[in-house]
Amino acid sequence: MKKVRSRDGTHIAVDKSGYGRAIVLVGGALSDRSGAATLAALLAPSFTVYTYDRRGRGDSEDTAPYSVQREVEDLAAVIFEAGDAAYVYGHSSGAVLALEAVERGLPIPKLAVYEPPLIVDASRQPVPAGAAATVAELVASGHRGDAVEWFLTKAVDSPPDVVAQLKQSKWWPGMEAMAHTIEYDLLLTADVGTGSLEPLEKWTRLLTPTLVMDGGASPVWIRTGAQSLARALGNATYRTLEGQTHGPDAQMLATALTEFLAEAG
Repeated sequence: MKKVRSRDGTHIAVDKSGYGRAIVLVGGALSDRSGAATLAALLAPSFTVYTYDRRGRGDSEDTAPYSVQREVEDLAAVIFEAGDAAYVYGHSSGAVLALEAVERGLPIPKLAVYEPPLIVDASRQPVPAGAAATVAELVASGHRGDAVEWFLTKAVDSPPDVVAQLKQSKWWPGMEAMAHTIEYDLLLTADVGTGSLEPLEKWTRLLTPTLVMDGGASPVWIRTGAQSLARALGNATYRTLEGQTHGPDAQMLATALTEFLAEAG
């Protein structure tokens, strides 16, 4: 592990593995760099892979106040460590962060995203208004588990029985430890969870070659969002990983990424 310094002085924890062109993996909500370890290992024979803890998670520091621009600057610091330019893969809210990074001019020659949480129609309810503030209040009052549960049921739209099972799993304590960062993900994705296509218009001018992926067994709303994003972007390829959900098989994902990044252009 190495720590790189973001523009505001925050130190971001980074792991490096493999050989070849650099790719940075950007995780989603309630995850740290360990969540990308299997994918990183599969990509390492072909790429120099950088995984990192987004601010406030794992071994990375945090600096108030949060802003999307600061998170983009964190990713910029990782890309600089990788050699001034790098491919980027973003999962879930990490996909939105990666899109924001391209929009703001980071040196990303190719981008790949998997199931960004875009609610673009009436196939599900929008994320409740004031979601970030609600989660922040729960965390501030010491109810970190309640904050995670609220996020999973109200924002992610996970079935209550699935969340109940998750609360009994070995992963729940780690999710509670990262509960304060849920606010960050909700702020990052606030304008794309409203049930409208309009927020996607800010990305229509992006010409970076982009692979937009979803899982064939994922809910209709998130697949509709991925399809809408692929249509909105100026240079996108859309691909479905058959039989997969929001946590896709790492080998299938690695194959899709390798094929896309190997293409000319």
